[in-house]
Amino acid sequence: GTRIICDRKFLLECKSSPAARTPPCCLPQTPGVTSLAQSSLVKLEELKERNESQEAVPDQDQFEMDI
Repeated sequence: GTRIICDRKFLLECKSSPAARTPPCCLPQTPGVTSLAQSSLVKLEELKERNESQEAVPDQDQFEMDI
């Protein structure tokens, strides 16, 4: 077979090209694969709210010590 060899500089240039940053024009919309599902968005928002509420609670000792 034929082997294609690319150098590091070329690959790094390809990474930052505009064509690499845009999705294909005829890509089907599949919730959860090519686009976030609506339920996933709701779950992400809920997780963010939980994390924020947990951060608002001051840190307490995990175990109380009896002396």
